Amino acid sequence: MGECDVERCWGSATVEEAAYHDARWCVPQHDDRELFAMLELEGMQAGLSWKTILLKERAIRAAFDDFDPAEVAAYDDVEIERVLAAPGVIRNRAKVRCAVSNAQAFLEVQREWGSFDAYIWHFTDGKVVDHRLGSMADMPACDEMSEIVSTDLKKRGFKFVGPVIVYSYLQGIGVYNDHLLSCPYRNHAE
Repeated sequence: MGECDVERCWGSATVEEAAYHDARWCVPQHDDRELFAMLELEGMQAGLSWKTILLKERAIRAAFDDFDPAEVAAYDDVEIERVLAAPGVIRNRAKVRCAVSNAQAFLEVQREWGSFDAYIWHFTDGKVVDHRLGSMADMPACDEMSEIVSTDLKKRGFKFVGPVIVYSYLQGIGVYNDHLLSCPYRNHAE
């Protein structure tokens, strides 16, 4: 079976989706900048498909100074307009403003916890939660943990962090391993 014929958790996939699934999805992430980037990319997905985000990811990262939280936290109206005018981005003013306020909240979490990594992984005592899913039908849109994390993030001033977005975020940063038991990439997440 060739690389293109591999059965992935999501079934047929674009090149971008396959690359994300195979190398990044459900792989534990501990770099604060990437943790911030993924939180913002997940929030930008609201109302859109993940495929759309993946197709625009490079442009979005470039427009947002590669999601350096300190830089994004300092954006003023001029910088917000620059981001909105950048080619290939999601042109949603509320989502761009949200990235700025989320960056400010992110920096507060770093000050309190030493790193966002320490904060987000404390919910599972630093361990990956393996849901051991047999089929995509077994995968929930959210769960008790994503509700808890969502509530805590909201208390800290984060936006676009509802429990469904947070569940997807926890998958994206590898807190959850939701690769199907039959997925050949399942062990890449360990």
